Amino acid sequence: MKVAIGSDHAGFEQKPALVEWLTSLGYEVIDLGPTTDARCDYPDFADKVARYVAEGKADRGILICGTGIGMAITADKVKGVRASCIQTPHFAHLFREHNNGNVVCISGRFTPYEINRDIVKEFLTTEFAGGRHAGRVDKIMREDDDAFCGVCA
Repeated sequence: MKVAIGSDHAGFEQKPALVEWLTSLGYEVIDLGPTTDARCDYPDFADKVARYVAEGKADRGILICGTGIGMAITADKVKGVRASCIQTPHFAHLFREHNNGNVVCISGRFTPYEINRDIVKEFLTTEFAGGRHAGRVDKIMREDDDAFCGVCA
């Protein structure tokens, strides 16, 4: 599995350890930056990772910023991406199982590395359940269609 990863300065500290750990497990990791902990803008790296996933250059994406929130907001705006800020391994499991999430966003400031590692593990190893969830994911993805005018109130 190919995994694209990116961070901003607030998530940079955990990124190299995650890259090393993922590589040791046999994942092909594409590090899209940054290369230092110098201040940078999270939307730039969220966009890079999200587009890699949306274009099929990576199977999944991992983003790390201060809270994970800004990365999730940015990544989720890229067509074809289902991104979410995840704070527990159980939520990561449900994100994959129920929503077929393809970009996980985590907090480098408020979540310890060990928990983030467990979140990423669940995110990468949990399969989408399909079934009743598939129709709901289809409804989520219709929001990417410019012709979709929304659900009538």
